[in-house]
Amino acid sequence: MARSTRRLSGSDGRAYRGGRIRTGVRGVRRMWPYVLMAWERWQSLSDEEKERYKKHVREYANRGRAALDAAQAQRKGRPPGRR
Repeated sequence: MARSTRRLSGSDGRAYRGGRIRTGVRGVRRMWPYVLMAWERWQSLSDEEKERYKKHVREYANRGRAALDAAQAQRKGRPPGRR
């Protein structure tokens, strides 16, 4: 197995994270236009439409929680809904 010749710590003892930071910055730069478009779309919605979206998100979150609880209960051999 080949070993990396990159330094694992800087001269001041801090860990080297250049690659991870660079990857993160690249990801943020790629996602920024989509985030901006979503924000502009959200701002253009009426209050009723915003409430409708929030209601749907709450319902999706509750369904997800119920599915996780059921899966955990099944793994532990208990009926769903009981802790």
